[in-house]
Amino acid sequence: MTGVAERERNGGSHGFAAATRLVAEREMKTFLRAKAFWIGLGVIVVGLFAMSILPTVFGGGETKVATVGARAAEVLTDTGVEVRAVADVAEAEALIRSEEVEAAVVPDTTGESATGVRVVALADPPTDVVAALRTAPPVDLLDPAEVGQGRRQLVIMVFALLFLMFGMSGTAIAQSTVTEKQTRIVEILVSTVPVRALLAGKIVGHSLLTIGQVLVVAVAGPVAMRLGGHSELLALVAPALGWFVPFLLLGFVLLAAMWAVAGSLVSRQEDLGSSMGLVMLLVMGPYFGVMFFSDNVAVLTVLSFLPFSSAIAMPVRLFAGDAALWEPLLAMGLLAGTVVLTVLLASRVYSGSLLHTGGKLALAKAWSREA
Repeated sequence: MTGVAERERNGGSHGFAAATRLVAEREMKTFLRAKAFWIGLGVIVVGLFAMSILPTVFGGGETKVATVGARAAEVLTDTGVEVRAVADVAEAEALIRSEEVEAAVVPDTTGESATGVRVVALADPPTDVVAALRTAPPVDLLDPAEVGQGRRQLVIMVFALLFLMFGMSGTAIAQSTVTEKQTRIVEILVSTVPVRALLAGKIVGHSLLTIGQVLVVAVAGPVAMRLGGHSELLALVAPALGWFVPFLLLGFVLLAAMWAVAGSLVSRQEDLGSSMGLVMLLVMGPYFGVMFFSDNVAVLTVLSFLPFSSAIAMPVRLFAGDAALWEPLLAMGLLAGTVVLTVLLASRVYSGSLLHTGGKLALAKAWSREA
């Protein structure tokens, strides 16, 4: 390691910036020539269109509706909805809030309804219930929302899946690193460029590829939303999307450094699974956290300030209108600081483990091997 350390101090055969650029170009050219890269990008674009259009084309299952009184049950006869009779309006509202039913048909006490009933729903008018009635009754909303629940979940799912796909794409960095070690190409590379330039070049190259993919998604996303009948969502999604892009890129750099370390700790592709469990947890954890707790304000607030989950949780809160302006600024500052610290720590571990052969290397040994 002494010779490598000496080249690190002297800048290697190339300046650090030039070496980083050369490695980044090599990584980008390699992956742009790979079919898997284009297939992955195609899957993302097709998935966007599918999630936007298919819910419009295919409806959900049988609609469940609570009814109060004989008149409410009568107007829903032969409408194809599943009727659940309850004793009073309070019970019907409780079922709506617990999402056991989509809506409730209750007696009209105001005289506004020609049918003698009203429809009660949670956040947005239940169009399928209203359409099932011969004469549209008045609709009361318990908790009116700017965006309907279904569309809100669609946007959250898109954000979460994009984070998951781009986060998992960092496995390419680990695979590239271990391939270079297994084929002994790394020994030639470190004789030409500084070891830290190899790490920086991989991060920069794959980050630029990610930026390109994000731009493709930014173009395809609005088109998919318009085709799916969600044009009015664009104005609401745009502010959150504007935050999502920089959060996603910073989050990718954070994960990229860790993927590179995961690859440097082993010497064979077969052993890669043993070193990347923690990184996979840091990708899958935020995904499932946001998907499961998207309606839990307290949990989502905590996730939005944790560096490894803020890249997805904070844009979701911004879309829902639950975050003040200072919150994404603070979360992004915490994320940026964590990125800098993680890259610095990763560079030391990477330098200490890159030339190691013969099985998995422990983190502590990789740290101490760095000269």
